Amino acid sequence: MTKTNRGRFFEDYRLGEAIRHAVPRTIAEGERALYHALYPQRFALHSADAFAADCGLDGAPLDDLLVFHTVFGKTVPDISLNAVANLGYAEGRFLRSVYPGDTLRAESEVIGLKQNSNGKSGVVWVRTTGLDQTDQPVLSYVRWVMVRKRDVNTPAPETVLPQLSEVVAANDLHIPEGLHFDAYDFTLAGEPHRARDYEVGERVDHVDGTTIEEAEHMLATRLWQNTAKVHFDATNRDDGKRLIYGGHVISLARALSFNGLANAQCIAAINAGAHANPCFAGDTVRAWSEVLDVAPLREDMAAVRLRLVATRGEAFALKGDDGKYLPDVLLDLDYWALMPA
Repeated sequence: MTKTNRGRFFEDYRLGEAIRHAVPRTIAEGERALYHALYPQRFALHSADAFAADCGLDGAPLDDLLVFHTVFGKTVPDISLNAVANLGYAEGRFLRSVYPGDTLRAESEVIGLKQNSNGKSGVVWVRTTGLDQTDQPVLSYVRWVMVRKRDVNTPAPETVLPQLSEVVAANDLHIPEGLHFDAYDFTLAGEPHRARDYEVGERVDHVDGTTIEEAEHMLATRLWQNTAKVHFDATNRDDGKRLIYGGHVISLARALSFNGLANAQCIAAINAGAHANPCFAGDTVRAWSEVLDVAPLREDMAAVRLRLVATRGEAFALKGDDGKYLPDVLLDLDYWALMPA
């Protein structure tokens, strides 16, 4: 009997199935430094203990997307090892700050299944929860992924499409315990702009670009213990290319957004997300944002809903006349960020 794991195929999933993922991961301070080395990340709350303390926290929490990638990586061997592509996200909520020394694990529930018309693959929807060493949820999100079938002759399961919210309600956003912006230092943060300075419909070109190298994206994917074959095995695709992990593009675009959104300190929720086109080493990624909403939370704090777009092309170009994403668009992410009011 074989003892190795070839990963699940589409026909291996069952609606309502609960999956506890291996292996728990204790996150050390060094991972913050490596994360900041991989991306041009400069958000002050996640960079400096003293700045975080002035905002009411015990120290600088780990970057929200570092937490997301760690939890995501736990799920890959059970969810997307045989994936064709990771397709999208919804209902993502950051529920608890994570600090160096915390241990994270993940659990998922299969909430949707749909075989593709070609009969060779299907889409699986899962709701994943990341938990810390005290079994407290730190993150919850839905994602859907296209997975190959082992046997094209296997009968298709009943199609079940989950009903997902288009946006996490502002009053459902979690504010990290103790966080306040009463003594916020805009000079140290890098920009003077408060939430009230942004208008719905405003678009921000983040100006800078970063070229992705093969080594760095593979280092990042290994850091998150993401074992999806499309990121490592050049024989897994007919074109011989290794697909850039979508989370790498998310983190890169978020880091680039500092220029123009330096005070969008915390990601509170991911409302929706789509990896519009594949990304490969050698691509130069740029980013732009659109303000979708501004929601007051407290006298000192507001939530700003942002569309973050990563592209190889021009700022503010998104879809063609046919409603489809333009070929240069890599990521379309809708999220809430916490910002001084």
